[in-house]
Amino acid sequence: MKKICSPVHDPNCPWHRRARHAVGHSLRIRLVLVFMALAVAVAVTFMGGVQKAVSVGWREAARPLLMDYVDRLAAEIGSPPSIERAQAIANRLPLTLRIDGPQIYWASHPDQQNPDWMSDKVRQESRWTGDENGHSLLRRTTADGHHIEFGLNALSWDKRPRIAWGTLTVLLLLTALAYVYVRHLLRPLDDIRQGAQRFGNGNFAQPIPVRHAHRPDELGQLAETINTMGDDIHQMLEAKRALLLAMSHELRSPLTRARLNTELLPETADVQPQRLALMRDLGEMAGLITDLLESERLAGRHAALHREPTDVAELAREVVADLCSRHAGAADIALHTAPDLPAVRLDRSRLRLLLRNLLDNSLRHSESGAFPPELHLRLVDEGRVLELEVRDHGRGVPPEHLPHLAQAFYRPDTARQRATGGVGLGLYLCRLVAQAHDGQLNMRNAEPGLSVTVRLPVVE
Repeated sequence: MKKICSPVHDPNCPWHRRARHAVGHSLRIRLVLVFMALAVAVAVTFMGGVQKAVSVGWREAARPLLMDYVDRLAAEIGSPPSIERAQAIANRLPLTLRIDGPQIYWASHPDQQNPDWMSDKVRQESRWTGDENGHSLLRRTTADGHHIEFGLNALSWDKRPRIAWGTLTVLLLLTALAYVYVRHLLRPLDDIRQGAQRFGNGNFAQPIPVRHAHRPDELGQLAETINTMGDDIHQMLEAKRALLLAMSHELRSPLTRARLNTELLPETADVQPQRLALMRDLGEMAGLITDLLESERLAGRHAALHREPTDVAELAREVVADLCSRHAGAADIALHTAPDLPAVRLDRSRLRLLLRNLLDNSLRHSESGAFPPELHLRLVDEGRVLELEVRDHGRGVPPEHLPHLAQAFYRPDTARQRATGGVGLGLYLCRLVAQAHDGQLNMRNAEPGLSVTVRLPVVE
């Protein structure tokens, strides 16, 4: 099967494919091409029309003058024709002469062929071939029967290539100037695109710059409209965050009282199952509220981090020990730590949250009888980045769901519903923790299983 290259990402893609892609996806290039095509069409039409109009009038006015001049030149050559006088005329004027007759056959420029306009067919069809009496305009017959034919010397037009190249150079220069001007006019589109990407990533601090804000054009008005939309979205998100924080804080108190009242219930045989179920549900609700509060803190514009030197390997062992009380398979987690892993300045509590969520997620989705989850801790990029990788050996995730796994409350399929996959905040919190440390979180199918990699820059 033939591989189709991508004109955007593949530098080895053929130039014609990249050019076709650029023309098809660049508004600037298409506008310049349209403007230049229109300019060439208008210029050709105007010049052709003017030339036609002028030439028709000039032919009618110049015909008698040209006929009289040709008669004078023929008379100067004489009858019988004098080759010396004909050669002198050819040297003096940009003309070619051809004498054909019973005694003389001579051409001033034998190496030049007759131009197309001097052919027999053109002579018969052209209005320049003769007058109403049938005499040729550029052909004369002497008294002794010789024919003298005049023509323009093609060598006198040797400057035409230079004129053509000069015209092409000017046209290319005009094209370049038109492209630069159109690019300048459409530069606000780049600002609008970058601003829309910032708004989509949740960064509303920098609005889209508006050119000529006192009197904006259409693109400036579009930028102002998008800025207004971004402000409205930002206010809606802030209102949602404030409402969520207020509700979470308000729910903590009644949940605490309900948990206390549940713990005070008698531990009798008929009440104990309901008591334990109620305690478990209240614990899940408290954990959900805690995760919501933490996600809103981390999602803020300035996430407050308490960085301190942290032994990541020791912290990972502590998290694994804590998970052993909830997961029977936590003791089998394979911990792979680089031998030279130093202490790294990180927010210890947030990193604990990240490791706990990643390992808890891998334990819940590991297949029974398969290899246990793996946790790899290592330094990469010459020690500038701390990389944490957690991999399970379960079924993995369909590829179309991978880009959405780290979104809040996202559960891809029945294998990761609330009964086994929580409410969909675990990986979302991990992504927020990584971003708060100026890092990133990536996921891929390890076949089998899911591999989650967190890259955190090492801060001195």
